[in-house]
Amino acid sequence: MSHNIYIYILVMAGVTYLVRMLPLALIQKEITSPFVKSFLFYVPYACLAAMTFPAILTSTGSIISAVAGFAVALIAAYKEKSLVTVALLACCAVFIVERILAFLA
Repeated sequence: MSHNIYIYILVMAGVTYLVRMLPLALIQKEITSPFVKSFLFYVPYACLAAMTFPAILTSTGSIISAVAGFAVALIAAYKEKSLVTVALLACCAVFIVERILAFLA
């Protein structure tokens, strides 16, 4: 069975194009429903969270250090720190917990 990569790429491009262009082509008038507007506003954030959260938990050598880094990031973000500060604090937390776990093992 031979596989032609160009067919796969063409099909993926077509599907991506249809998913992005069909709503624009089918919905001509402005959306006035507050529920639909708020739903569409939060969809990108929900998708990003759904893709990011599993990666957070599997990105370190231990689930304990991943949860510690995630907790520190949540606290720093809740206190409205900048994105760079949140990322640096989370990385430092993971590093420290990994060192403690290595020392205890």
